[in-house]
Amino acid sequence: MKFGISMFPTDYAIHPAELAKAVEERGFESLFFPEHTHIPSSRISPWPGGPDLPRQYWHAMDPFVAMTAAAMVTEKLQVGPGICLVIERDPISLAKEVASVDHLSGGRVLFGIGGGWNREEMENHGTDYTRRWKLLRERIEAMKTIWKDEEATYHGEFVNFDAIWSWPKPAQRPHPPILVGGDGERTLQRVVRYGDEWMPLARNIPSFAGRIAELQELAAKAGRGPIPVTMFGTPPESDRVEQFIKDGASRVVFPINAAGKDEVLPALDELSKIAGTFA
Repeated sequence: MKFGISMFPTDYAIHPAELAKAVEERGFESLFFPEHTHIPSSRISPWPGGPDLPRQYWHAMDPFVAMTAAAMVTEKLQVGPGICLVIERDPISLAKEVASVDHLSGGRVLFGIGGGWNREEMENHGTDYTRRWKLLRERIEAMKTIWKDEEATYHGEFVNFDAIWSWPKPAQRPHPPILVGGDGERTLQRVVRYGDEWMPLARNIPSFAGRIAELQELAAKAGRGPIPVTMFGTPPESDRVEQFIKDGASRVVFPINAAGKDEVLPALDELSKIAGTFA
């Protein structure tokens, strides 16, 4: 079982590099940085986590900058966005960002992606909320061609470009693992179609045994082997971790609130104790 940490990299919290060193020193395998380019002050879209949106959501740094800082001070730590809002980014530029960090880190990127929940945020980027999943699929497909081919071409409804050159290529071939977030009606089909792993939010669901079994059945029908599952946002409770292991998860990611090192380091110590019981 692999254990990871997720935390918003903010302007008021522990430095991403200092956080990364502390995470690796305590034996964690991965570190994820959530993404929001901004939060519309209208606050029309409700936050799935409750009525009050934490300020870390609008103080977040760019995750790829934080990932680079984290990778440069660690040796084995996997780094990734958790999740990258692909529907708010240009696919050619994003492909280069992912490949650049993977190249500089020696192949340590875990590329977490998702469709997002804030309608106004994505509309500010010119994205139609109702068509975000098709847009995400096309951008991921286009990025795969950029990572894989010397002369990449893609023609879709939303993404179109003739042959281009783009380097560096990712250190991981053909590309870093794509972890598809979410747990909607069509999520598992999306994972099988263009993902390498599934990364559902574990917040209030006691067991994912049924969904994981369904995922593996879909994978087998598509001619694929078993697909790894990362439980994102897992509460710091041993019984929940134990249940997810029984369900078939391969990685558990604990969330930490964005804060200074005086708060974050003791929290990491406690989480490492939980993880240690399952080593």
